[in-house]
Amino acid sequence: MPKPVGEAGGGMANAIVGTLILIVIAASVAHSGRRDRRHLSVRVRQDAQFATLVRFTADVLNGVPSIVIGIFAYGLAVLPVHRFSALAGGLALGFMMIPIITRTTEELLNLVPSSLREGALALGATRGAGGFRRDGPGGAARDHDGNPRGAGAHRGETAPLLFTSFNNRYFSTRLDQPIASLTVQVYTYAISPYDDWHRQAWAGALVLVAFVFVFSVLARMVTRRLERMHRA
Repeated sequence: MPKPVGEAGGGMANAIVGTLILIVIAASVAHSGRRDRRHLSVRVRQDAQFATLVRFTADVLNGVPSIVIGIFAYGLAVLPVHRFSALAGGLALGFMMIPIITRTTEELLNLVPSSLREGALALGATRGAGGFRRDGPGGAARDHDGNPRGAGAHRGETAPLLFTSFNNRYFSTRLDQPIASLTVQVYTYAISPYDDWHRQAWAGALVLVAFVFVFSVLARMVTRRLERMHRA
């Protein structure tokens, strides 16, 4: 746990746990609309004009500055209850993950062979069922849905968390209270005038890089698995 100013040592155990909690909440928020995204992805494959619109919208949302997302989540989840919370922070990160998961779902659907879709239609299945059966690449799209990639991309955001989950120097797992996160704690330590906090900020940055690496490896493993299933 962090030590008071002037005491040597200390760590970021509360921030590491808080970051993991925020990731779980964000993944849950982004994953909650998976059925709507599946139907949307099927329609994208059928309508070229609509596909262009969806891709453009996803790219625009992905390019929105994170601080704007933070302000939006602040007005949506903080102002009404007059309290920073882990739920608000996870909500902000979840909004930022949705465009990435949407595009990833489309990429996974493109791995479904046309022969599989035509066979499903011939047997009386719907167009969506042909792409999302569990025994095909589309089933993997339903199960994985791009969450590792989205989590790795937006786990290191600081600005939206300053407006939503804020920070907490104590160990807390309550979702309705402010919670610590590595990004905010690294930012706080980095701008402080204390050398010991500067060293801990570098250590926290190393942990963040390690998190990004792990999630990137997970995303790559999922992609490789889907490619092998497609070739089979």
